[in-house]
Amino acid sequence: MFAGSMVALVTPFKDGKIDGQSLEALVEFHIKNGTNGIVPCGTTGESATLDHREHHEVIQAVIKAAARRVPVIAGTGSNSTAEAVELTKGAEKAGADGALMISPYYNRPTQEGIYQHYKKVAESVGIPIIVYNIPGRTGSKIEPETLARLSEIKNVAGVKEATGSVDQAIDVIRLCGDNLAVYSGEDSLTFSLMALGGKGVISTVANIAPKEMSQLTDACLKGNWESGRKLQLKLIPLIRCVFLETNPIPIKTALSLMGKCTGELRLPLTPMSEGNLKKLQQAMAEFGLL
Repeated sequence: MFAGSMVALVTPFKDGKIDGQSLEALVEFHIKNGTNGIVPCGTTGESATLDHREHHEVIQAVIKAAARRVPVIAGTGSNSTAEAVELTKGAEKAGADGALMISPYYNRPTQEGIYQHYKKVAESVGIPIIVYNIPGRTGSKIEPETLARLSEIKNVAGVKEATGSVDQAIDVIRLCGDNLAVYSGEDSLTFSLMALGGKGVISTVANIAPKEMSQLTDACLKGNWESGRKLQLKLIPLIRCVFLETNPIPIKTALSLMGKCTGELRLPLTPMSEGNLKKLQQAMAEFGLL
Protein backbone atom coordinates (compact mmCIF):
# COMPACT_ATOMS: atom_id res chain seq x y z
CA MET A 1 0.00 0.00 0.00
CA PHE A 2 1.04 3.62 -0.45
CA ALA A 3 3.24 5.09 2.27
CA GLY A 4 5.48 8.07 2.95
CA SER A 5 5.36 11.55 1.45
CA MET A 6 2.91 11.95 -1.40
CA VAL A 7 2.78 15.40 -2.93
CA ALA A 8 -0.54 17.10 -3.69
CA LEU A 9 0.84 18.38 -6.96
CA VAL A 10 0.04 21.84 -8.33
CA THR A 11 -1.20 22.19 -11.90
CA PRO A 12 1.10 24.70 -13.68
CA PHE A 13 -0.55 27.06 -16.14
CA LYS A 14 0.89 29.30 -18.82
CA ASP A 15 -1.25 31.82 -20.70
CA GLY A 16 -4.39 30.12 -19.47
CA LYS A 17 -3.40 26.63 -20.58
CA ILE A 18 -1.77 23.66 -18.86
CA ASP A 19 2.01 24.05 -18.94
CA GLY A 20 3.04 20.50 -19.86
CA GLN A 21 6.76 21.22 -19.80
CA SER A 22 6.66 22.57 -16.24
CA LEU A 23 4.39 19.71 -15.15
CA GLU A 24 6.87 17.13 -16.39
CA ALA A 25 9.75 18.99 -14.74
CA LEU A 26 7.87 19.07 -11.42
CA VAL A 27 7.42 15.30 -11.49
CA GLU A 28 11.17 14.87 -12.09
CA PHE A 29 11.92 17.31 -9.26
CA HIS A 30 9.86 15.20 -6.87
CA ILE A 31 11.27 11.85 -7.89
CA LYS A 32 14.85 13.15 -7.56
CA ASN A 33 14.08 14.50 -4.08
CA GLY A 34 12.52 11.37 -2.62
CA THR A 35 8.79 11.97 -2.94
CA ASN A 36 7.03 8.61 -2.55
CA GLY A 37 3.93 9.32 -4.64
CA ILE A 38 2.37 11.95 -6.91
CA VAL A 39 -1.23 13.10 -6.43
CA PRO A 40 -2.42 15.25 -9.36
CA CYS A 41 -5.81 16.95 -9.71
CA GLY A 42 -6.60 17.42 -6.04
CA THR A 43 -7.37 20.64 -4.19
CA THR A 44 -3.82 21.90 -4.63
CA GLY A 45 -4.02 20.97 -8.31
CA GLU A 46 -7.00 23.32 -8.82
CA SER A 47 -9.21 20.46 -9.97
CA ALA A 48 -12.27 22.65 -9.47
CA THR A 49 -11.28 24.82 -12.44
CA LEU A 50 -10.09 22.05 -14.76
CA ASP A 51 -12.53 20.84 -17.39
CA HIS A 52 -12.79 17.09 -18.05
CA ARG A 53 -10.37 17.19 -20.97
CA GLU A 54 -7.77 19.05 -18.91
CA HIS A 55 -8.33 16.73 -15.95
CA HIS A 56 -7.49 13.69 -18.06
CA GLU A 57 -4.62 15.54 -19.73
CA VAL A 58 -2.93 16.28 -16.40
CA ILE A 59 -3.37 12.74 -15.08
CA GLN A 60 -2.03 11.20 -18.28
CA ALA A 61 0.94 13.59 -18.37
CA VAL A 62 1.88 12.81 -14.76
CA ILE A 63 1.58 9.05 -15.31
CA LYS A 64 3.80 9.30 -18.38
CA ALA A 65 6.39 11.45 -16.60
CA ALA A 66 6.46 9.23 -13.50
CA ALA A 67 7.02 6.18 -15.71
CA ARG A 68 6.18 3.78 -12.87
CA ARG A 69 9.04 5.06 -10.72
CA VAL A 70 6.58 6.20 -8.05
CA PRO A 71 2.83 5.59 -7.76
CA VAL A 72 0.39 8.13 -9.19
CA ILE A 73 -2.82 8.59 -7.19
CA ALA A 74 -5.22 10.61 -9.31
CA GLY A 75 -7.73 13.03 -7.86
CA THR A 76 -11.11 11.89 -9.20
CA GLY A 77 -13.65 13.20 -6.70
CA SER A 78 -16.93 14.91 -7.47
CA ASN A 79 -20.20 15.75 -5.74
CA SER A 80 -21.89 13.77 -8.51
CA THR A 81 -21.47 10.03 -8.00
CA ALA A 82 -21.86 9.34 -11.72
CA GLU A 83 -19.16 11.88 -12.54
CA ALA A 84 -16.85 10.43 -9.87
CA VAL A 85 -17.31 6.98 -11.43
CA GLU A 86 -16.48 8.38 -14.88
CA LEU A 87 -13.38 10.22 -13.67
CA THR A 88 -12.11 7.25 -11.68
CA LYS A 89 -12.63 4.86 -14.56
CA GLY A 90 -10.72 7.28 -16.79
CA ALA A 91 -7.82 7.44 -14.33
CA GLU A 92 -7.70 3.66 -14.06
CA LYS A 93 -7.68 3.31 -17.85
CA ALA A 94 -4.85 5.85 -18.08
CA GLY A 95 -2.74 3.75 -15.71
CA ALA A 96 -3.16 5.47 -12.35
CA ASP A 97 -2.13 3.36 -9.36
CA GLY A 98 -4.93 4.69 -7.18
CA ALA A 99 -7.53 7.42 -6.82
CA LEU A 100 -8.04 10.15 -4.23
CA MET A 101 -11.71 11.05 -3.91
CA ILE A 102 -13.02 14.05 -2.02
CA SER A 103 -16.25 13.55 -0.12
CA PRO A 104 -19.25 15.04 -1.99
CA TYR A 105 -19.32 18.79 -1.45
CA TYR A 106 -22.14 21.35 -1.47
CA ASN A 107 -24.99 18.81 -1.58
CA ARG A 108 -23.94 17.59 1.90
CA PRO A 109 -25.16 13.98 1.86
CA THR A 110 -25.92 12.04 5.03
CA GLN A 111 -23.41 9.52 6.34
CA GLU A 112 -25.37 6.83 4.49
CA GLY A 113 -25.17 8.89 1.30
CA ILE A 114 -21.42 9.29 1.72
CA TYR A 115 -21.06 5.54 2.24
CA GLN A 116 -23.14 4.70 -0.84
CA HIS A 117 -21.20 7.24 -2.93
CA TYR A 118 -17.84 5.64 -2.22
CA LYS A 119 -19.27 2.12 -2.44
CA LYS A 120 -20.63 2.80 -5.93
CA VAL A 121 -17.30 4.16 -7.20
CA ALA A 122 -15.26 1.41 -5.52
CA GLU A 123 -17.42 -1.27 -7.14
CA SER A 124 -16.88 0.35 -10.56
CA VAL A 125 -13.07 0.14 -10.59
CA GLY A 126 -10.24 -2.13 -9.49
CA ILE A 127 -7.68 0.41 -8.28
CA PRO A 128 -7.31 1.40 -4.60
CA ILE A 129 -9.35 4.39 -3.46
CA ILE A 130 -8.26 6.89 -0.82
CA VAL A 131 -11.16 8.72 0.81
CA TYR A 132 -10.59 12.46 1.26
CA ASN A 133 -12.11 13.85 4.46
CA ILE A 134 -11.93 17.66 4.42
CA PRO A 135 -15.07 19.15 6.00
CA GLY A 136 -13.72 22.70 5.76
CA ARG A 137 -14.21 22.51 1.99
CA THR A 138 -17.07 20.01 1.66
CA GLY A 139 -19.43 21.17 4.41
CA SER A 140 -19.70 17.69 5.94
CA LYS A 141 -17.41 15.39 7.90
CA ILE A 142 -17.02 11.67 7.30
CA GLU A 143 -17.48 10.17 10.75
CA PRO A 144 -15.09 7.47 12.01
CA GLU A 145 -17.94 4.95 12.07
CA THR A 146 -18.64 5.60 8.37
CA LEU A 147 -14.96 5.16 7.56
CA ALA A 148 -15.03 1.86 9.48
CA ARG A 149 -17.88 0.69 7.21
CA LEU A 150 -15.99 1.87 4.13
CA SER A 151 -12.84 0.05 5.25
CA GLU A 152 -14.70 -3.23 4.77
CA ILE A 153 -14.95 -2.56 1.02
CA LYS A 154 -12.08 -4.36 -0.69
CA ASN A 155 -10.46 -1.48 -2.61
CA VAL A 156 -11.20 1.37 -0.20
CA ALA A 157 -7.64 1.42 1.00
CA GLY A 158 -7.06 4.64 2.92
CA VAL A 159 -8.23 8.03 4.09
CA LYS A 160 -6.66 11.45 3.80
CA GLU A 161 -7.58 13.03 7.11
CA ALA A 162 -7.79 16.80 6.75
CA THR A 163 -10.21 17.49 9.57
CA GLY A 164 -7.47 19.10 11.63
CA SER A 165 -8.48 16.87 14.54
CA VAL A 166 -6.10 14.41 16.13
CA ASP A 167 -9.08 12.95 18.01
CA GLN A 168 -10.73 12.13 14.67
CA ALA A 169 -7.59 10.36 13.49
CA ILE A 170 -7.35 8.42 16.76
CA ASP A 171 -10.92 7.17 16.39
CA VAL A 172 -10.39 6.20 12.74
CA ILE A 173 -7.22 4.26 13.56
CA ARG A 174 -8.88 2.66 16.59
CA LEU A 175 -11.98 1.56 14.68
CA CYS A 176 -10.36 0.58 11.37
CA GLY A 177 -7.06 -0.91 12.47
CA ASP A 178 -5.10 -2.32 9.55
CA ASN A 179 -8.12 -2.22 7.23
CA LEU A 180 -7.62 1.45 6.38
CA ALA A 181 -4.36 3.38 5.96
CA VAL A 182 -4.54 6.88 7.44
CA TYR A 183 -2.67 9.72 5.76
CA SER A 184 -2.32 13.19 7.17
CA GLY A 185 -4.01 15.87 5.13
CA GLU A 186 -2.55 18.55 7.38
CA ASP A 187 1.18 19.09 6.90
CA SER A 188 1.58 20.36 10.46
CA LEU A 189 0.08 17.16 11.94
CA THR A 190 2.12 14.67 9.92
CA PHE A 191 4.36 13.61 12.81
CA SER A 192 1.45 13.39 15.25
CA LEU A 193 -0.68 11.19 12.99
CA MET A 194 2.23 8.94 12.08
CA ALA A 195 3.09 8.50 15.75
CA LEU A 196 -0.45 7.19 16.19
CA GLY A 197 -0.09 4.74 13.31
CA GLY A 198 -0.60 6.84 10.19
CA LYS A 199 1.19 5.75 7.03
CA GLY A 200 2.25 9.11 5.63
CA VAL A 201 1.02 12.43 4.32
CA ILE A 202 -0.57 13.85 1.18
CA SER A 203 1.29 17.11 1.36
CA THR A 204 1.07 20.66 0.08
CA VAL A 205 4.39 21.90 1.45
CA ALA A 206 6.15 18.97 -0.25
CA ASN A 207 5.69 20.92 -3.50
CA ILE A 208 8.61 23.12 -2.38
CA ALA A 209 10.28 20.98 0.31
CA PRO A 210 10.00 17.42 -1.05
CA LYS A 211 13.27 16.16 0.42
CA GLU A 212 12.49 17.30 3.96
CA MET A 213 8.93 15.95 3.95
CA SER A 214 10.16 12.64 2.57
CA GLN A 215 12.82 12.49 5.27
CA LEU A 216 10.18 13.21 7.93
CA THR A 217 7.85 10.41 6.83
CA ASP A 218 10.74 8.00 6.30
CA ALA A 219 11.99 8.65 9.83
CA CYS A 220 8.54 8.01 11.27
CA LEU A 221 8.01 4.83 9.26
CA LYS A 222 11.35 3.55 10.58
CA GLY A 223 10.55 4.53 14.17
CA ASN A 224 13.19 7.27 14.30
CA TRP A 225 10.86 9.53 16.26
CA GLU A 226 13.38 12.10 17.44
CA SER A 227 14.56 12.70 13.89
CA GLY A 228 10.96 12.94 12.71
CA ARG A 229 10.06 15.37 15.48
CA LYS A 230 12.94 17.68 14.60
CA LEU A 231 12.03 17.69 10.90
CA GLN A 232 8.38 18.45 11.70
CA LEU A 233 9.39 21.41 13.85
CA LYS A 234 11.78 22.64 11.16
CA LEU A 235 8.98 22.63 8.58
CA ILE A 236 6.35 24.40 10.72
CA PRO A 237 7.22 28.05 9.82
CA LEU A 238 7.20 27.17 6.12
CA ILE A 239 3.94 25.22 6.46
CA ARG A 240 2.24 28.15 8.14
CA CYS A 241 3.26 30.49 5.36
CA VAL A 242 1.97 28.24 2.57
CA PHE A 243 -1.45 28.46 4.19
CA LEU A 244 -1.53 32.23 4.77
CA GLU A 245 -4.12 32.41 2.00
CA THR A 246 -6.37 29.90 0.26
CA ASN A 247 -4.45 26.89 -1.02
CA PRO A 248 -2.88 26.77 -3.65
CA ILE A 249 -2.27 30.53 -3.87
CA PRO A 250 0.83 30.61 -1.60
CA ILE A 251 2.34 27.31 -2.78
CA LYS A 252 2.11 28.29 -6.45
CA THR A 253 3.59 31.66 -5.58
CA ALA A 254 6.45 29.89 -3.80
CA LEU A 255 7.08 27.65 -6.81
CA SER A 256 7.20 30.69 -9.08
CA LEU A 257 9.78 32.29 -6.76
CA MET A 258 11.83 29.10 -7.14
CA GLY A 259 11.50 29.24 -10.93
CA LYS A 260 9.52 26.00 -11.11
CA CYS A 261 6.41 27.40 -12.82
CA THR A 262 4.73 30.70 -13.61
CA GLY A 263 2.56 30.74 -10.50
CA GLU A 264 -0.44 31.51 -12.69
CA LEU A 265 -3.82 30.85 -11.05
CA ARG A 266 -7.33 30.54 -12.39
CA LEU A 267 -10.16 32.71 -11.17
CA PRO A 268 -11.69 32.89 -8.66
CA LEU A 269 -8.21 32.47 -7.13
CA THR A 270 -6.18 35.68 -7.24
CA PRO A 271 -2.51 36.60 -6.67
CA MET A 272 -1.12 36.67 -3.15
CA SER A 273 -1.34 39.94 -1.24
CA GLU A 274 1.84 41.98 -0.92
CA GLY A 275 1.99 41.64 2.86
CA ASN A 276 1.62 37.88 2.84
CA LEU A 277 4.06 37.58 -0.06
CA LYS A 278 6.75 39.22 2.07
CA LYS A 279 6.07 36.76 4.90
CA LEU A 280 6.30 33.85 2.47
CA GLN A 281 9.57 35.12 1.01
CA GLN A 282 11.06 35.49 4.48
CA ALA A 283 10.07 31.96 5.49
CA MET A 284 11.45 30.53 2.25
CA ALA A 285 14.72 32.42 2.70
CA GLU A 286 15.09 31.19 6.27
CA PHE A 287 14.43 27.62 5.10
CA GLY A 288 17.09 27.97 2.41
CA LEU A 289 14.77 27.92 -0.61
CA LEU A 290 15.68 31.42 -1.80
